[in-house]
Amino acid sequence: MSKFLPERKKLLEDVFEKASSETPETSFNAIILHLEQILKDEYEPLSYKSFENYYKAIVENDGDYPIKKTILDNLSRYLGYDTFKDYCSEWKTVEHTIQRAISKIVITIINKPILEMPEFVKQNGLGIVGIFLVGSVLLGNYHSSGSKNKNSSTTALSFFGGPANDQDCMFWEDNEYKLIDCEDKNPQRSLVPKDTVQLRYFKRITRKDTLTVENALGKTWYSKFNGNVEFFTMDGVDPDNGRELRASTGYIIAKYAGSPIRMEE
Repeated sequence: MSKFLPERKKLLEDVFEKASSETPETSFNAIILHLEQILKDEYEPLSYKSFENYYKAIVENDGDYPIKKTILDNLSRYLGYDTFKDYCSEWKTVEHTIQRAISKIVITIINKPILEMPEFVKQNGLGIVGIFLVGSVLLGNYHSSGSKNKNSSTTALSFFGGPANDQDCMFWEDNEYKLIDCEDKNPQRSLVPKDTVQLRYFKRITRKDTLTVENALGKTWYSKFNGNVEFFTMDGVDPDNGRELRASTGYIIAKYAGSPIRMEE
């Protein structure tokens, strides 16, 4: 697991929660646009698109995404802390207190006499084997509660069978994103955290000749690189060159899409 991933996830959640409490808007985009303006006016500027990438990758998809220390410090100041380190220190203190409380509960359960087994165990005749199974599940959940990383999930599942092969990354192939294991070592693939929205809706339009102003305006985006124009079904970044996509205009659609105009002889 990447360093400080749980802390970064909690930071993003706290920042979004504070921003949502400061504006009457309720949509995700409106809230992060408000955050962008606040950071620009009172702190160091951060585009709403960057925050969206961080939030979706780390919070919504339980993945990872690199965030510079200066940005972490900036978001921490928005929450009232001097630095990200200060934010982590307080968060760790609260986490430690909770873990100690949980530890006491677990110790109390373990130290209970064996005869005082749960009623459902007695009624179903599970006996010692039943206690062992229940205890294994409880301890597995306890150890995995601190983080949702791949290793903890594997530990919990390995008791009942083989480890799960979660595909938490994706890569661009031809005209769409495809799921893949984050441990894939193929140097020809550029892996990014899984984004369920992009997996389903972000596609390159292969039949540009079918596009018209009537059916594509306001519904497509384009990338122009070295004179070549590609159209996509969703806003974002061209995976082949990293350029930000732009909304297709009537001029772009008429010039680069649809059937080619034939010159009269």
